[in-house]
Amino acid sequence: MISPLAYIDSSAKIGKNVEIGPFVFIDKNVEIGDDNVIMPNASIMSGARIGNGNSIFNGAVIAAEPQDFFYKGENTIARIGNNNVIRENAVIIRATFPTGETVIGNDNHIMQGVRVSHDVHIGNMNIIGNGTQISGNGIVEDRVILTSNVLMQGDTRVGTYSCVLGGTNFIKDVPPYCVINSERGGTFENVNYPVLEHFKVDETILKHLSHAFRLLYKVNTTQHEALRRIEEQIPTSPEIKYLVKFIRESKLGIVGS
Repeated sequence: MISPLAYIDSSAKIGKNVEIGPFVFIDKNVEIGDDNVIMPNASIMSGARIGNGNSIFNGAVIAAEPQDFFYKGENTIARIGNNNVIRENAVIIRATFPTGETVIGNDNHIMQGVRVSHDVHIGNMNIIGNGTQISGNGIVEDRVILTSNVLMQGDTRVGTYSCVLGGTNFIKDVPPYCVINSERGGTFENVNYPVLEHFKVDETILKHLSHAFRLLYKVNTTQHEALRRIEEQIPTSPEIKYLVKFIRESKLGIVGS
């Protein structure tokens, strides 16, 4: 059902079985897939590409213009996947340049008042908590929890299965599989046991991850030496390989280091 009180540009492409509430604004250069629900007062701006089965709540803004001095008014994209929940007053900003995209994957929960800035890439099955801000070019991998009022600075990356606790303001990368608290710009707290156990990660792997993080954060040595010890002392698994790879590829370094 499409409310007669909604404004929809004549060029916008709307899929099947889309519910659009009153006072929704849908701009030109917009593509919306099937089975979406767009609630009253939401704004879908130029450059939005929305997949199927999403719920977009009251006052949310999708594909807002970048707040970036490099943006010159070009047509750019914010791409939303499938089965996402985007709650009240969340703002998702489109890319700065036509060569890039802001991307939200599938099955994410983006809570009230979240701000996702230009060229951010968010993967799948993440929870982005109330009031969290993800600055430009940030990367959030899969199955991540950013709890309320997290401030993720530009160009940072958050690894899969990690959790960043409320109020944390960090300027370095968050490794996968761990919990980070708000002390001193992000401090390692523990392996993210609840989420890893929920997704049936083997108990042996959990012990190996605990050993790896102990070498990274609890032993008084260099990061280079810690990674060497991880590779020598801990049995190889996809999780350990990815942890080492993530840290070695980090351009900003990891939080707490």
